[in-house]
Amino acid sequence: MKEDQHKINKRITALELRLVGDNVEVGVYSLSQALAIAREQEVDLVEISPNAVPPVCKVMDYKKFLYEQKKRDKVIKSKATKVVVKEIRFGPQTDDHDYAFKKKHAEKFLKEGAKLKAFVFFKGRSIIYQEQGQILLLRLAQDLEDLGKVEQMPKLEGKRMIMFISPKKVK
Repeated sequence: MKEDQHKINKRITALELRLVGDNVEVGVYSLSQALAIAREQEVDLVEISPNAVPPVCKVMDYKKFLYEQKKRDKVIKSKATKVVVKEIRFGPQTDDHDYAFKKKHAEKFLKEGAKLKAFVFFKGRSIIYQEQGQILLLRLAQDLEDLGKVEQMPKLEGKRMIMFISPKKVK
């Protein structure tokens, strides 16, 4: 939060303003009257709505207001969901035991609510087995369809064939 986001006390330029706040009779006052009321209560005069006619100012403790606003923003930020992406790497000729082992991990990741990035890495000349890699990823998507939905179908990017699976919402 920037402190110059609001005009306070002497920085307010309007000659007449609408005054609101606790322990204040709402009405239109001159700037000097409003400043005197704020000084009397030992708080600040803060311009809330500069575009209104006349501008709206509130009598409040500005530092306390900034503190509470920062606290509110922090709570909102903490409630925001953070997307976690877990990766699982296959080779084009991954055998059944390794596949089952990695599928078990993929199931665990999706149950935890993480996105899954499954990819087949082609080393050297193994790039000629692209179809096998695609079949492997599609098989994984089919095996995990009750836990997640395919967000991006298998796509070759350089030496990797990548597929994204996002978790289904649990009701």
